[in-house]
Amino acid sequence: MQDTSQALRLPTPWSEARITAVVPTYNESANMQELLKRLADLPLPNLRVIIVDDNSPDGTANLAEEVVRGLGPQREDMLTVLRRTSKEGLGRAYIAGMTLALEQGAEFVAQLDADLSHAPEYIPQMLGVLMSTEAGVVIGSRYVAGGSLADEWKLHRRLLSGWANFYVNMVLGLGVRDATAGFKLWRRDVLERIPLAKLRSDGYSFQVEMNYQSKQLGCPLVEIPIHFEERHSGSSKMSTKVKIESAKIPLQLRFGKRAG
Repeated sequence: MQDTSQALRLPTPWSEARITAVVPTYNESANMQELLKRLADLPLPNLRVIIVDDNSPDGTANLAEEVVRGLGPQREDMLTVLRRTSKEGLGRAYIAGMTLALEQGAEFVAQLDADLSHAPEYIPQMLGVLMSTEAGVVIGSRYVAGGSLADEWKLHRRLLSGWANFYVNMVLGLGVRDATAGFKLWRRDVLERIPLAKLRSDGYSFQVEMNYQSKQLGCPLVEIPIHFEERHSGSSKMSTKVKIESAKIPLQLRFGKRAG
């Protein structure tokens, strides 16, 4: 397992880049305090966070704002909570959050899960790779050399994840080892070239569709190894409807209307 307790310290001016982390939430109150504290502790003074909350019954949005107020005046402008009135899906949440991040002037946009399966401490490393290469996006990958999965992951989850990545690459030819990964850092200009409002995906297939769009634009995708943790609290949002969409979207992208 990789040690993520200490984030990479980048030299200036790299460390002063305007980064916004977009985090979709639904009933993630149990993870908010640790997540936001760890994001605030990163050696990235201009980091902002957008929580996109789908009207969580457990008060995730309110708690997020309380946590940031407790971090002190130096972090009081770090957080924006985008409150949506209904549960519209992961893909729609990311589109809303990324659009707002661009409107707020972000140079780079990170996306990560709220459940702490993605260690925020990787973000400076992802930024360093992005700024030192021609990559359009850096992916935190479970399946490149050095990447790993939580020991708690059962065999059926490992098989399902492995099959999903094989299937996506077979259909779309992305050449990405972790094509379904949800931990990424994007350049602003790449997101501006992707027609976010026209994307088809509501659920987890958003990750695949974004990779496909990047490849269509000729933007290099670079993977770096991460250790993928088991979620700390709460439950997975992977429904049967989401699984069906995840199977259909690669075919729709590859073959257009013939996959409908």
